[in-house]
Amino acid sequence: MVLALLVWAGMTAAGCKGGAVSIDDTYWLGADISSAAGMAARGTQLKNFEGDETYELTQLLKNMGLNATRYRVWVNPRRWGDNHAGSCDKEDLLANCLRAKELDMAVMICFHYSDTWADPKHQPIPAAWMGHDYETMKQDLYNYTVEVLSYLKENGVEPKWIQIGNETRNGLLWNPARRAPGEPEDPNNVPVAEHMGHSKLDPEQYAGFIDAGHKAAKSVFPKAITIVHLDNGYDSAMYDWNLGLLEKYGTSYDMVGMSLYPYWAAKEGGRDDADGVIDDCIANIKHVYERFGKESMIVETGFEVNEAHPEIIEESYRQFSKAIRDSRDLTDGHCHGIFYWAPESRPGGYSLGAFGSDSRPTKIMKAFVEAAEAAKQK
Repeated sequence: MVLALLVWAGMTAAGCKGGAVSIDDTYWLGADISSAAGMAARGTQLKNFEGDETYELTQLLKNMGLNATRYRVWVNPRRWGDNHAGSCDKEDLLANCLRAKELDMAVMICFHYSDTWADPKHQPIPAAWMGHDYETMKQDLYNYTVEVLSYLKENGVEPKWIQIGNETRNGLLWNPARRAPGEPEDPNNVPVAEHMGHSKLDPEQYAGFIDAGHKAAKSVFPKAITIVHLDNGYDSAMYDWNLGLLEKYGTSYDMVGMSLYPYWAAKEGGRDDADGVIDDCIANIKHVYERFGKESMIVETGFEVNEAHPEIIEESYRQFSKAIRDSRDLTDGHCHGIFYWAPESRPGGYSLGAFGSDSRPTKIMKAFVEAAEAAKQK
C-alpha cells in the first residue's frame, strides 16, 4: 500500500493549496460507466441503434459522441475470488481509466470514501477506519486519496476531475442506524448511528474531510478539478446551506457537481413537474456561480425506461434533450457538461438506464448523438 508521507501539519505545502484552476469552455458529454471493466471481463457486449453490430460499452458510447467518463471507487469492497473486475476497487478503477485513455475520453474519479455505496441515505465508514478519532480519520481519507491517485499516475492515467465524496448533502463518513420494522424510509430524515462527518451533526468535520480530499488530490494532480457533489440540483436552498458550511470553515474545492433526476424528484420530493425540476436546476447553476463563484457540472442524471409504455421512453428522451440543451445554452456558460448514470442498465433492475432488454440503446441515447452533432456544427 502506498501511504502519504506527509503528516497533516504539512498538508498546506506547495501544490496542495486551493486556488483557481483552468476550467475551459468545453461542454462535456459523459456517462458513469463504472461497470464497463466488469462487463468487458464477462464478455458482455451491447448493440448499436440498428442492432446489427455489437460493441464493448466504452467504445459504443464513444461512437455516440460521448467524450467523458466517470468511475466510482470504494475503499475495501467485497470481492469474489481474485477477480477485481467490477469490484470498484482501485484495480478495477485503473482498468476502466486505461480503456477511457485508449479512446481519448476524459476521466472523472468519484471517491465514495466507503466500502460500498455512498449517497444521501448512506455514507458508511470504511471498516478499516472505524473507531478512529477525527484527526486520524482525516489522515485516513488523505492517505487513501493519495494512494489511489498515485496508483493511477504511476500507470499513466491523469483524471480531469476528482470528486471528493458522492452526493454529500448529509455529509460523508457516517453510518445509518437500523430502522424499526415497518418504519418508512425518509431520505430527508435519516437516523444516524456512528458519525464523524455528518453535515448536520458534524459540520466542521464534514468541511474538514472535503478539504483533506481536495488537498490530497492536488498533491498528486495539481491541475485536476476537484468537485463537491450534491444531489437534488433543483434545491437551491440546500445548496446554499451545504456549500455555505464549506465556505464558513474555509474549505477548498474547485467545482460543484449536481445530480438531476426528475424521476426521483417526483417519487421522493413531491415534484411532478419534470420541466420545472430541470428549470430550477438551471437556475441553481447560475445561482451557485453568483453566490459562491463556482462553476458546475451535472455529474449524474437518468430518465425512465419502460418498454411496456413507449410514450414514457419518448418523454424521457424529451426531458434529457432539454436537460442537455438548457444546461449548455441557458446557464451563461457556467455548466460544463452532463453525465448519465449507468446508461448501460437494462430493464428489470435499475429503471433509469438508457438501454432496452434487447441490449440496444433506447431513443434516450439519441439526445447524446444529437448534442454531439450540434457541437460539431459550432
